[in-house]
Amino acid sequence: MRPRLALIAGEPAGIGPELVVRAAQQDWDAELVVFGDAASLLRAADALGLPLHLHRHGEAATQPRSLAIVDIPHPVATRFGHPDPANTASLIAAISRAARACIDGELDGLVTGPVHKAVINEGGITFTGTTGLLAEQAGCEVVMMLANSHLRVALQTVHLPLREVADAITPAAMMRTLRIVDTALRTQFGLAVPTIAVLGLNPHAGEDGHLGREELDIIIPSLDHLRGEGLRLVGPLPADTAFLPNKLQGFDAVLAMYHDQGLPVLKHADFAHAVNITLGLPYPRVAVDHGTALELAGQGTADPSSLYAAIRTCTQLAAQRKRG
Repeated sequence: MRPRLALIAGEPAGIGPELVVRAAQQDWDAELVVFGDAASLLRAADALGLPLHLHRHGEAATQPRSLAIVDIPHPVATRFGHPDPANTASLIAAISRAARACIDGELDGLVTGPVHKAVINEGGITFTGTTGLLAEQAGCEVVMMLANSHLRVALQTVHLPLREVADAITPAAMMRTLRIVDTALRTQFGLAVPTIAVLGLNPHAGEDGHLGREELDIIIPSLDHLRGEGLRLVGPLPADTAFLPNKLQGFDAVLAMYHDQGLPVLKHADFAHAVNITLGLPYPRVAVDHGTALELAGQGTADPSSLYAAIRTCTQLAAQRKRG
């Protein structure tokens, strides 16, 4: 049986709905169920001049290029490029209901389009991101990992000012992150004994304490402890050479200490096909690696590559999880 994936278009005034319409024109190795506003999707299809037929989730499709949908209407019909905070509650409801369907086993994975954090907060809901919302709903700790066909990069810290990064890197936090990454690589990616490269925090990985002691006092003891649990870890490595192609061949994933230490390399390698994977949830969740692109909405010029890659990746992860 093909995996069944929930699909969230995201911000209705952005490019998310039109990317979903483009996805509906493709054949996938998964069944897609859209959670969201049907009117936004039909409006995007009309702007693109593409066919789109929607049928209620649980009912059989009667026409080609048809998507199953759980219709969660937005109270305000937005214009392309002009988000309305009044739609915040319905957008959050779509994400939450789709995630609940995955937690309950009704669906096998979740693919999410881009949301506009500022607009959601303006709508009266405190919101730091979809990842945090999903983690709170599932009651678990998660790790962000971005991936493309070249490499996988997990993050020890995510959206922190650089002044706060060093204080956030503790033995407990590092071991939690690496256990989650190792477990996900085994269960979702099917790697029997994955090899994880761990970057140092400081230039030259601290240069034996001359450029900072985080490696000696925190990172190395944490890695040694986890090696005793059977994790295969390499590092800490200097970040300026860890991504050389001949070194990457020996790694299944890289753990970067902060956002801009690892992600520029991954995005330079292949931004169009990069995806954001949330590790640690009880189901696979894959997101696009781009924003709402309000300035492109309704023009038909948005590149669907990241959404396509997210659907393919989530399909593979869900299938691997079902194989168990």
